[in-house]
Amino acid sequence: MSVNKHRPHVLVLPEDDADRQLANGFHLALGSPRQIQVLPEIGGWGKVLDRFNSDHVRDMSGLPHRSVVLVIDFDGDLSRLEKAKESIPVELADRVFVIGVLSEPEVLKADLCCSLEAIGVAMASDCREGTSTTWGHPLLQHNAGEIERLHRRVRPVLFESV
Repeated sequence: MSVNKHRPHVLVLPEDDADRQLANGFHLALGSPRQIQVLPEIGGWGKVLDRFNSDHVRDMSGLPHRSVVLVIDFDGDLSRLEKAKESIPVELADRVFVIGVLSEPEVLKADLCCSLEAIGVAMASDCREGTSTTWGHPLLQHNAGEIERLHRRVRPVLFESV
């Protein structure tokens, strides 16, 4: 189901199926599913940036209530965050967020001994409660700055709206 583009909403562009499963778990934990849409996986972190720029930048200019979360695997390379941010148009930077597992979601899954969707549910719980039980994990803690920005912009849309 797609979101109502005239109301505040969030689109999630996942790099791969594992990232999509994390996002789906997050989505499942929400009480208001029409305000977030997890799009199909793209197939590579560079392709996520390309797809964002080719398919979403123009739409966002006319949709001031839209926020976009790019979910990528960092594959141990934290410079990807800056590379990704550099590809985001300055006028949209406050509405576009880049998050992901430091290595790969499968490593996080093995470390936490639960499904990727269950991890996504736990991430949503942290966001709802303002905690960092899951987001504080060593493979996720590098997201702290983006999570803080997301919290300010997106938390009211996903957790406080009717």
